[in-house]
Amino acid sequence: MKIRQAAQVAARLSESQAKQHRPPGPAPSTSAGIPRYRQVYEDLFSAIKSGQFKPGDRLPSEAELGKHYDTSRITVAKAVNELQMHGMVSRRAGSGTHVLAPSTQNGRVFGLLIPDLGRTEIFEPICHGMMQSPLSKPHSLLWGHAMGEAAQQEKEAEHLCQHYISQKVSGVFFAPLEFTPAKDAVNNRIVSALDHAGIQIVLLDRCYSPYPMRSKYDLVGIDNRRAGFLITQHLLEHGVKRVAFIARPLSASTVTARIAGYREALLAHGIKPQQDLVRRGDPDDASFLQKVLKECRPDAIVCANDFTAARVMAGLSGCGIQVPDQMRVVGIDDVKYASLLPVPLTTQHQNCADIGAMAIATMLQRLERPDFPTRDVLLQTHTAVRKSCGSHRHEKHS
Repeated sequence: MKIRQAAQVAARLSESQAKQHRPPGPAPSTSAGIPRYRQVYEDLFSAIKSGQFKPGDRLPSEAELGKHYDTSRITVAKAVNELQMHGMVSRRAGSGTHVLAPSTQNGRVFGLLIPDLGRTEIFEPICHGMMQSPLSKPHSLLWGHAMGEAAQQEKEAEHLCQHYISQKVSGVFFAPLEFTPAKDAVNNRIVSALDHAGIQIVLLDRCYSPYPMRSKYDLVGIDNRRAGFLITQHLLEHGVKRVAFIARPLSASTVTARIAGYREALLAHGIKPQQDLVRRGDPDDASFLQKVLKECRPDAIVCANDFTAARVMAGLSGCGIQVPDQMRVVGIDDVKYASLLPVPLTTQHQNCADIGAMAIATMLQRLERPDFPTRDVLLQTHTAVRKSCGSHRHEKHS
């Protein structure tokens, strides 16, 4: 597939601008009330429709477009996302943005409604797994995420939902909002709107209903209850006696499932704590962490995910507590930085690429058989043992 060089890109865009009676080079300011991203979008739209960029051609990178228009990559990304939402281009991790053939533009298109994309590290490899699946080859995936503060994130998620409805996509892969105050109401409005429009939904990673309740939509993720059990069991099998569990407030239902598995592991090992050692709070809040240490007096901490574990270990270090010599810490997810932390993190590994591939298969099956019973497609995990759990130290001295 031919890749355009930066000079050719500039020439083609300049030609497109000339046809629109606009000078080449950076787009004019927004004094006329037109946002900069919209000007970039219109140039690219015109270049595609006029045949200057043909089906299969790779569009210039966001960096090249940013340089050409003298604007930020965020602005360019917004323009490219708009093209993608209109089914004109496809974006594939590692290979860039390509123009779709008209038949593909009018064919089956799926929307990715992932508010945490770019914020929570599991979703990028899940999306990559979806795109790499052979089942996705005839289809187009429209990317969408909602960044910013909580209220803005909620607003953008609903806006993206309406965009997908207006584009009449065949289905939406939805990762429900978490950590925002109105998440439950917003998640319910999104699925209701998609349902009313007759658009199929496959939930990614988590359900929006409180655990252990379930919605009527298919879900593809991991067995979070078993993951919580296995990572806690790993600590208990290496001599730990008092295990606390730390999670952030307003977490998704997956965290509640992990807590259930954590508690089952304690019971399976004959541990009946006099007090509940589950704590929810901000792992970056030193006072919260000190309160956990004072009240729970743990010798190990299971964290709801790797992000929380990384912040807890940083907080412990700030308190002069060494991991794993004075406190053992584990996480769940095995994101890419888990092994690169100052103390490599023991965690429960999930195969995100497989989750993505199974999500595509589940969506296609659901479209073929809308009458199928609701399914939970839960992939298994395995324990990635590293230094933070102290198991190597324990085995050395045992």
